[in-house]
Amino acid sequence: MTVYKRHQRVWGILQVVLRPWIIHKFSIQSEPIDIEGPVLFVSNHVTTWDPLIVATSLKKKQVYYVASEHIFRLGFLSKIIVWLVGPISRRKGASAKDTTEKCLEHLHQGHSIWLFAEGEQSWDGRSKEVIRGTGKLVKDSNVTLVTYRIDGGFLSLPRWADTIRKGKVKGKVVGIYYPEELKKKTAEEINEIMNRDIYVDAWETQRKEMIHYRSDLMAEHLERMLYLCPKCKKDGTLHSNHNRVYCDCGFETEVLDTGFFKDDEPFETLSEWEDWQKKTLIEAYHEGNLLFEDAGATLMRIGNHHETQLLEKGILYLKNNTIIVNTQTFALSKITRMAMTRYGVLLFTYEDIYYQIRLEGNVNVRKYLEIWNYEKRKR
Repeated sequence: MTVYKRHQRVWGILQVVLRPWIIHKFSIQSEPIDIEGPVLFVSNHVTTWDPLIVATSLKKKQVYYVASEHIFRLGFLSKIIVWLVGPISRRKGASAKDTTEKCLEHLHQGHSIWLFAEGEQSWDGRSKEVIRGTGKLVKDSNVTLVTYRIDGGFLSLPRWADTIRKGKVKGKVVGIYYPEELKKKTAEEINEIMNRDIYVDAWETQRKEMIHYRSDLMAEHLERMLYLCPKCKKDGTLHSNHNRVYCDCGFETEVLDTGFFKDDEPFETLSEWEDWQKKTLIEAYHEGNLLFEDAGATLMRIGNHHETQLLEKGILYLKNNTIIVNTQTFALSKITRMAMTRYGVLLFTYEDIYYQIRLEGNVNVRKYLEIWNYEKRKR
């Protein structure tokens, strides 16, 4: 049996075993997809379960997913995952050249690919733009492009939470674009099509539908996303408990089962809080009034074959435009790429070497990424 045949057989088994359970778990309403030939699927990314959610629309069509490189560093479990479904590795915070080449190889062999083209899950319920190179990948592949949108996924399982909230999730095809049509468009025009088709604002949708997501843990681990208190404006002082978010300074608010904050004070939605904290963070950084310090950091170097080398353990700092872990220093200006996986792991490329910083507990590392993004925009 060839590797591809094995993956097809595993896909069929998983559809029988997992599909009914996933549909029940998330209350999914998904449209079936029946398209012949190799297809490049592109969708928004809202939960860690998205590959299983979108698979409910693909009962007969097996696809290869592009997945974060970290799942290839799970020891024996990684070997099982690779043997069963053969995911395509994508290094966050590094060049995507190898990933693109692997995708094109699959597509030219007649296989189909599913790509979560934003590159990461949404933090606040709003879609990000697709990675710029996606349009070129579509043109170079010379296959059918299908855009697919997931609605309701963010409030069912936000990136910062651990438990599923029972509500409603919808998955549907937005557009089907054939090679003859795509040849006439530039890569940037294709990017614009994908951004338009897969864009979701969970709050705009929720204001219209007001779906209830049953859970007594609506604020669970929100401190993984929120790093600034709106009252005292301090970093790292927020905590969560069931439906409450509160700060050491006495500030407190509650998350309703619709996802909105109770009484709309000081924000109605997470997206409003997100916009405020980003703006406030950058203002403090620009004025030179910013110093981050977080204990429990582990710094590792990651090799080309997913091997890891422990370099440092200790305190993570951001000081004088430099990230510091004990004796290791990384000037922000020399970090060419940076990204996150999950909520407590930073991945970045520094002088062509790939690194990972992991923080223990629910310590928020998003603030480091935001400052690097700001420096990148300035450059």
